[in-house]
Amino acid sequence: MLVGFHAPELVRVTRPGHFAMVVPPSGEVAATALGIYEAHGERASILFFEVGKRTRELGTLRIGDKFDVMAPLGNGFTIGGARDVAIVAGGVGIASVLLPAQAARSAGARVRLFYGARTSGLLVERERFAYEGCEVLVATDDGSDGHHGYVTDLLANASDKPDLILACGPTPMLRAVARVASERDVPAQLSLEETFACGVGGCWGCVVPLLRSSAQAPSFPPAELQGSDVVYARICKEGPVFWAHELRW
Repeated sequence: MLVGFHAPELVRVTRPGHFAMVVPPSGEVAATALGIYEAHGERASILFFEVGKRTRELGTLRIGDKFDVMAPLGNGFTIGGARDVAIVAGGVGIASVLLPAQAARSAGARVRLFYGARTSGLLVERERFAYEGCEVLVATDDGSDGHHGYVTDLLANASDKPDLILACGPTPMLRAVARVASERDVPAQLSLEETFACGVGGCWGCVVPLLRSSAQAPSFPPAELQGSDVVYARICKEGPVFWAHELRW
């Protein structure tokens, strides 16, 4: 489901990888964290699958309806001077990678989208990425479209090594991306998926072990005392995007 909304002030400050805490119009359920899919002109959008009460209610929105959005939140992707960017998306992770794909293409980089899902019916918006000038390679668990197997197989076997890997998707996929990036000696940024309670770093309910030397490390006690080089970072605040080699998960 793609929901667009008028939000010129949000568009002006949104960067690739930012997310939003969205409250369904009834206000009867807690906010849900969703990646900001589009941000251009005066229009932003969110892309999601209807999988629970909150997303099902958001799926009933019609023109003229109002809902609350707290955004942009978190820290996003950094493209830098990369000239060949591989973007890996698993399932609903596709919702967080259009903006970085557009930013990389605008900078003149080659962009390859490695997109995986359980079955072909869950591969959404790939035509949009092709329209943006991305090379699209797909994989499905059941073999109904593209490579029969994991999307990370496509990444590992790509003949051209990218300068940078960006990824968003389920944790097992992200771990595999990190492993492939390490094996191929390519820097990788991972957007971690988590269920956020507050979305602003106040509750400490979404932490991940991170190297204390990371520029994203919070100045709080380490994960273990006695001189540990690991701290807990909040995915919603210091993340959701982290450098793969700095994570200690």
